[in-house]
Amino acid sequence: MRLSARNVLPGTVTEIVKGAVTSHVRIDIGGTIVTASITNTAVEELGLREGGRASAVIKASDVMVGVDD
Repeated sequence: MRLSARNVLPGTVTEIVKGAVTSHVRIDIGGTIVTASITNTAVEELGLREGGRASAVIKASDVMVGVDD
């Protein structure tokens, strides 16, 4: 996979919750769950399944950082 995004987090699909048009795909990244909202068509085209390997690819123009006071 060749991408311009620098933040590629490989993991395992733990859950796919399908809606009418979009699905929420949960990926376990070393004990942290990342949730992506993608189309049902994309889930099918990518062949995503629970227990399968997938990567969360994060590309954003801004990343905010917060701390608890």
